[in-house]
Amino acid sequence: MSCPYKFGYVTLLIAEFYSDISLLLFTAQTDYAPYFYDNGPNSNNGNMALLNLSEDTPKGTQIYVLNGTDPEGQPVKYGMTFEPGSKEYFRVHPKSGAVTLIDELDREAQDEIEVFVSISDGLNKVAEKVSVFVMDANDERPQFQNMPSIVDVPEVRNYVSCFLNYSSLDHSGSYIICFEKNQAIKMFAIDHHSGILRIKPGETLDYEKSRTHFITVVAKDGGGIYKGKHQVMSSSATLTINVIDTQDTPPVFVGTPYFGYVYEVSSPVSIHHNTTSYFHVIKSNSSQPFTQNSLMLTKAASEVSPEVKRLDFAVTTVTIRVVDLNNHPPTFFGENGPQNVFELTMYEHPPEGEFLRGLKITVNDSDQGTNAKFHLRLVGPGRMLRVVPQTVLNEAQVTVLVEDSAAMDFEKSQFLTFKLLAVEIDTPERFSATADIIIHLLDTNDNAPKFSSDFYIARIPENSPGGSSVVSVTATDPDSGLWGVVKYSIYGSGADLFLIQPDSGIIYTQPWVSLDAEVKSKYNFYVKAEDTDGKYSLAEVFVTIMDLNDHSPAFHENSLEKTMVIGAPVKIEAIDEDAEEPNNVIEYSIMKSDPDDIFDIDADTGEIKLKSYIKSMDIVQNITNHKDCTWSVVVQAKDRGSPSFSTTTVVKIDITEATQLRGPLTSFLMKSRENPLQFIGLISGVIIIMVFVTVFISTIIYVRNVKSNKILPSCRIIRRKCKPRRLDDFQQPFREEHFGGKFRNEDLEIPTADNINCNNNVKVCSYRAPPSPPNAPVMPPPLPTHYRHGERGWTVPTVSASVASKTKKRSHRGKDNPVNTALVSELKLRLEQKNIANRY
Repeated sequence: MSCPYKFGYVTLLIAEFYSDISLLLFTAQTDYAPYFYDNGPNSNNGNMALLNLSEDTPKGTQIYVLNGTDPEGQPVKYGMTFEPGSKEYFRVHPKSGAVTLIDELDREAQDEIEVFVSISDGLNKVAEKVSVFVMDANDERPQFQNMPSIVDVPEVRNYVSCFLNYSSLDHSGSYIICFEKNQAIKMFAIDHHSGILRIKPGETLDYEKSRTHFITVVAKDGGGIYKGKHQVMSSSATLTINVIDTQDTPPVFVGTPYFGYVYEVSSPVSIHHNTTSYFHVIKSNSSQPFTQNSLMLTKAASEVSPEVKRLDFAVTTVTIRVVDLNNHPPTFFGENGPQNVFELTMYEHPPEGEFLRGLKITVNDSDQGTNAKFHLRLVGPGRMLRVVPQTVLNEAQVTVLVEDSAAMDFEKSQFLTFKLLAVEIDTPERFSATADIIIHLLDTNDNAPKFSSDFYIARIPENSPGGSSVVSVTATDPDSGLWGVVKYSIYGSGADLFLIQPDSGIIYTQPWVSLDAEVKSKYNFYVKAEDTDGKYSLAEVFVTIMDLNDHSPAFHENSLEKTMVIGAPVKIEAIDEDAEEPNNVIEYSIMKSDPDDIFDIDADTGEIKLKSYIKSMDIVQNITNHKDCTWSVVVQAKDRGSPSFSTTTVVKIDITEATQLRGPLTSFLMKSRENPLQFIGLISGVIIIMVFVTVFISTIIYVRNVKSNKILPSCRIIRRKCKPRRLDDFQQPFREEHFGGKFRNEDLEIPTADNINCNNNVKVCSYRAPPSPPNAPVMPPPLPTHYRHGERGWTVPTVSASVASKTKKRSHRGKDNPVNTALVSELKLRLEQKNIANRY
């Protein structure tokens, strides 16, 4: 039956819809999330973790580049958010990952900024919370705190008890330096460290000469880096000193007696002793020791008139103890005197425990006792260096030792700055001194090139032409100069089809290569990055050849004609030679059948079966008029690739009814109808087994016959007397039951019966006198050439003589009896002929 094919449009739409859904689910299941590269805190690209940013960084500066990748090679986008209510300092470009500063930084207001950075490939988004540390810059001026702008001082006082204090909002290691800006005023002195204002020795206030003094005090910090330059910040304040006129009344000592201390730096005091003695205190800068620790003095206080005449006075006794004053801070010295900056040039990574030979530093405190005891401490990045000794009394030679050689890295910082601090221990003033140690590092080839990733994953379509770009690998060498130049190469079992540009790291396919995912879809090899000094690193590259739907499904030829038993399905099969799913996943559908709408097909397995209502051949005969019951089915095999390919074939199905036979053999025969080779194999096996059994049985029979034809030497022939008869009247000497057997060893007595031949016709023979022997024996007729089964064998006559070793009975007959001799000869001849016949 033949009809034109009509394809179902609705069926095709449903198949394409499920194909798209399967492709979408497959793609979603194999998509992996992107990730940032973690290049460490000193890198300018990666995930922005632990980034240090100076507060003087200009607005609009690109401060970082977010860098990440997607395992499937999809393009990624970058994002950046801040905590709700937080100030936004940065902005990121979504494609390039460049991070730009959009607002001014101020470490004194905020020294740490938290930000969320994200990377997305369109389906997956990964966010990380990172901290950006704002580093200090010398951008704040010292500020005076609680400074009196006006101070009243009586003219008779020889000191000004004014203490100037300052503070700095930055943390640049600031210290104060106070001095007189108006050089015309020479009677005041200020301590450069404590800010105490005093009257210089030998100078006094004079109301009549000057009633007011204006002093400008300037505070400087220790200097620091700001916007790439070293600068020193300072501020100034003006102090007004009003001189108060004294009274003219005589002085009066109050609270006598007086006990006190005189510091070594006190101004000279006029002492009246026998109207001629004066006591002068030794200066602090003198190396002369004190002559006595305490004195009993008579002190005269005199009032001076405007004419500089001594007027009224008073005398009292004062006990004075001279003590050392802590008026000298620790001081650092170099080879040429006091020095607060020491510089050194050296190679990176010096041996641990080695001291820095280029530094010659001495520290000294000129005070005595506990006033000259101080600590040494080294402040700087990490714990690279250590200073010895740590506790000093008066003076010591300073030695700096290397503790962490790995941290002294030229690639991290080309110069290192340390602060050497000397701080007094047990003094109220806690005087201190600082010195800068600046180390300039020289580069060495201490780094091997490093890949941005330990492995690279690439995917390339199988139809890519030769010379196509596969993946780009990147390795960096932080060393400077020629040591930082990187060359790339590839090697390994899978590298034959690929080549790499030595300078750029871009990997291409060979110009002659033709990729086929059905032949091989996975390649891996190693890429090597090497500097000019031979140091290198390796990374592994995994290349996946992406399968394309370039094959159509193909039906097996044995699927075109099928025999279907009612109630049992038949199966057709098609194969798609594509390498991956869903390109090689096949769906089956019935496009048309003749008769129509009587078959169902499993879309996944290809099994065709009749509709459930067809249960007998009678229903089949009612459906079609064809007596042979052969129906045609148009079957389509369609893959799930994109675009999808399909193949259509006509399957002829012969409908038959199930047999009534039962058992495993019947079931096997029914199944073998679909696979004739299986039935032929079974028949061949049975024939081989039968041949083997036949050969085995024949061999056993042959061996038995050979053994049965042997005559044992102990056999003997018994001769009996028979009635006289003609010599040529012999019956067949062998009987059928004796064929192939052995002669019996019988030792019979001579019977008295007449049947002397004992031919088994009678059981009892009567004795008769033997006839006279013939003159000459007559030979029996010859034996046939072979013996056939069913013929009557020769009967062997028994004689009364024996061929055995019993000679007594043989003595009844003559040895040369011609009859006996003839019988024995005949018997031997027949036996030999029989043996020859059995052999052949």
